Amino acid sequence: MIKLAKRFLNKWAALGAVLFMVIQVIAFLYVPTLTAGIINQGIAKHDMHYIIVQGTLMFFLSILSVIAAGGNIYFAATQSQLMGKKIRSAIYRKVIYFSEQDIDKFGDSSLITRATNDVVQIQNVMVNMLRMMIMSPIMLVTAIVLAFTMSPKLTTIFLISLIVLVVIIYFIMRRAIPLFKSIQTKTDDLNLTFREGLTGVRVIRAFNRDQYEQKRFDHYNRNYMNTGLKVYRLTAMLFPSLTVILNFTNIAIVWFGSQLIAGQTFAVGNLVAFMSYSTQILISFTMLSFIFVFLPRASASAARINEVLESEDTINDPAKPVQPNESAQATLAFDDVSYRYEHAEECALSNVSFQVHSGQTLAIIGGTGSGKSTLVNLIPRLIEPEKGVVKIDGLAVNQMSQRELHKLVSITQQKAVLFQGTVRSNMQFGNEHASDDEIWRALEIAQAADFIRAESGLDTKVEQNGENFSGGQKQRLAIARTIVKDAQIYVFDDSFSALDFKTDAKLRADLQADDKISKAISVIVAQRVSTIANADQIIVLDDGKVVGQGNHKELLATNPTYQSIVSSQIKSGGELNAKE
Repeated sequence: MIKLAKRFLNKWAALGAVLFMVIQVIAFLYVPTLTAGIINQGIAKHDMHYIIVQGTLMFFLSILSVIAAGGNIYFAATQSQLMGKKIRSAIYRKVIYFSEQDIDKFGDSSLITRATNDVVQIQNVMVNMLRMMIMSPIMLVTAIVLAFTMSPKLTTIFLISLIVLVVIIYFIMRRAIPLFKSIQTKTDDLNLTFREGLTGVRVIRAFNRDQYEQKRFDHYNRNYMNTGLKVYRLTAMLFPSLTVILNFTNIAIVWFGSQLIAGQTFAVGNLVAFMSYSTQILISFTMLSFIFVFLPRASASAARINEVLESEDTINDPAKPVQPNESAQATLAFDDVSYRYEHAEECALSNVSFQVHSGQTLAIIGGTGSGKSTLVNLIPRLIEPEKGVVKIDGLAVNQMSQRELHKLVSITQQKAVLFQGTVRSNMQFGNEHASDDEIWRALEIAQAADFIRAESGLDTKVEQNGENFSGGQKQRLAIARTIVKDAQIYVFDDSFSALDFKTDAKLRADLQADDKISKAISVIVAQRVSTIANADQIIVLDDGKVVGQGNHKELLATNPTYQSIVSSQIKSGGELNAKE
């Protein structure tokens, strides 16, 4: 919590909040003393001039207290909100550069919870700290001192009340604090279940698992509710306890104060002021105790946020990045590269080596889980190899800055991802300066121009996750976005899988005919042999190992694994076809 405050809280604004609060408390606490003086001096002695002077002073002090309270609220509210904004921005900046391994470490739902619910907890505590946590101790100590100066004997009464209240708060907090901490974990579980239900709603309905999923969500929802009920029932006991103790305290003060008044050792006005101070003391102590109720939950949230912000990135830019060579003749090389996922016993890729040059197409084929996507993710350094070196133009990719590296590579991921906006805004993800003509050219190559023209052209709206397009349409738009970008290496990670054979063939032909793509390096991951048959070099993967390398004719003649893949897709007439 302190780390976050030091990093994100404006120190001068916080100081302003403290200054206004001190002014408010002083003005507020001086009013009972003035009241006592009006009763003892003005009313008792019928001194109207004194009443008017003291009453005027009381009026201005009340106005000053209101103004100071407004200033404190302004600084407390604005700074807590600004702090929340800064923390959310910092989390987003951190997460946006996470590798897949880093994201998997925390989980999508947990990261969302940390950027939303946990930040709200920090904001709530911060606004209360700049108000109640500053006001309560100042008011508590000052009121005790002022009350003691009036009557040391009567001060003993509310000191006893304070001890009783401390004991009650201790037993409540002892049980409530662990429950507050557990609420954050239960929030993660609830968000995860809800998110899975939303993203998988079609699967749930298709398999008639809606009742099961409702019960599963109800389980986590009920756990969250029960924990919340327990903790808030406990904390709700504070107000009745305060009321009872405050009433008994006032009864005791009136009882013993009346005896002192009868003995003419205590003035009536002092008794009124003393009762005001005792009320302020008990209320300020209860306000302070409520801060300690919310602090554990905020501390747990702060620890979760710091865990994200202070996590070490698995992929970092070098201390002295080397500028890549932007020559026309680019090369891509893997030199004995191996990769192992975290906590995995076996390597996902083992000892992969190859080299490909500008104007050539590299194809990667293999069974499910053979390491195809892992291999292509190593090219833009989305993951880091355990052993070996990935080179572009003779320079290791980990010697370049990630920004410069990503300028050289344009990739279509296995899962087509579109962003809410328009077709134009999605295409400009690849090249923000792309003209409409360049975008239409990319859409033509990707066989997406026809259905985009049938809508509203480049201004066609793209819903969240591209839900207003079919799987094949999303895939073609993702391919077009890749083509729009000017790069040395174009990577298509199984991005033709949702296309029919005719569209697939037309798209590949247009890719080969395009001047920009034909001069660059193309890396194609595919399941269909027909998609990669014309590639200059084909790598056959099996269980993370290269079991074949060559062109289609060479592999068909000599490689059993490739022969098996081909035979599974060929009919008796010799035509390549996928068994679907």
